[in-house]
Amino acid sequence: MNALRRALCMLLLAAAIVPAVAADMRIEPLPPPARVNAAMAELGRHLFFETRLSGDGSRSCASCHVPSKGFADGQALSRGYNGTEYFRNAPALLSVRLRARMMWDGRSTDLAGVVREMVTDAQFMNGNALIIAERIRQIPPLHAQWRRAFGERNELRGEQAFQAIAEYLKTLDYSPGPVEAALRGESTIPPLAAEGLRLFAGKAGCVQCHNGPLLSDGKPHRLGVPDHPALAREPQRTISLLRHHAEQNLPDPMAERGDVGAYAISKMPAERGSFITPGLRGLAHSGPYMHNGRFATLEEVVDFHDRGGGPGSELQSLGLSARERQALVAFLLYLSGPLQQVAVPPAYDYGTVVDGGRR
Repeated sequence: MNALRRALCMLLLAAAIVPAVAADMRIEPLPPPARVNAAMAELGRHLFFETRLSGDGSRSCASCHVPSKGFADGQALSRGYNGTEYFRNAPALLSVRLRARMMWDGRSTDLAGVVREMVTDAQFMNGNALIIAERIRQIPPLHAQWRRAFGERNELRGEQAFQAIAEYLKTLDYSPGPVEAALRGESTIPPLAAEGLRLFAGKAGCVQCHNGPLLSDGKPHRLGVPDHPALAREPQRTISLLRHHAEQNLPDPMAERGDVGAYAISKMPAERGSFITPGLRGLAHSGPYMHNGRFATLEEVVDFHDRGGGPGSELQSLGLSARERQALVAFLLYLSGPLQQVAVPPAYDYGTVVDGGRR
């Protein structure tokens, strides 16, 4: 960490930035790729794009997490199973392995558990572990991949599909961007982005919550982001919200007509309306932004923070000039590397069942 701070200090000095800023900088480079079970990850790659994991065979994980959109879906609010409408934005999955708490409300710390929820929940893919196992048995190439991943002698179980997808997700990382070279001291930041970095670490105070390799502290914060208008306008989204509140055992779930965020999980009043800090890498590819896609552009996001957020926000007004807001946007865009190229696997046909499919 000391070496990193020295490198950042040199970088900031080269950009004619106040050196004292470097002492508080906590931006870290991406760690090395994860070590994974290659056979399991390859099976997971196929299953991630496999629509037959869903109840009616219409949706896959990639329906909401599209590689060309940074493994988000480009929609403000997601769509669910059979065209149902959801009340939150689909988060990008790149470098999900580095997140201590997952989902916008931080309700899970287990990646395979998140996959299980997304695949089996009626709102998302409406899959069933027993049926998933049977469908894999009925698709010879997938069954062969499963045997390579889990062994010839092990019984095929649907839970293993969730483990395999989680293993694949560990291989998905943000591509190193220009900021990585700058962190290594191999290049300098363009002037406008460098000005944004100074603001990020200093006057704007962004680094207090946006730090580490993902530029997220992984904690819930209340910014006062207004509910998306569609939440009240489109009944299916309202119903999906109320269903979520009921599943989380809120005292009066039908009375909660807005997204209460992490409060639904912790039941702590201080966390009402708070959401896990999103990371800032790859923002050029993953809009719209915030837990409900409320802002279409980074300019809107910066303006919102500059105003001090919305009602009940923890934020304070920043008093940024137009030039300073522009510089912050330039720095946020500078954090994005190129999109990772992902090979979409072929869709295999069903085949002849061997020994009743029980092998």
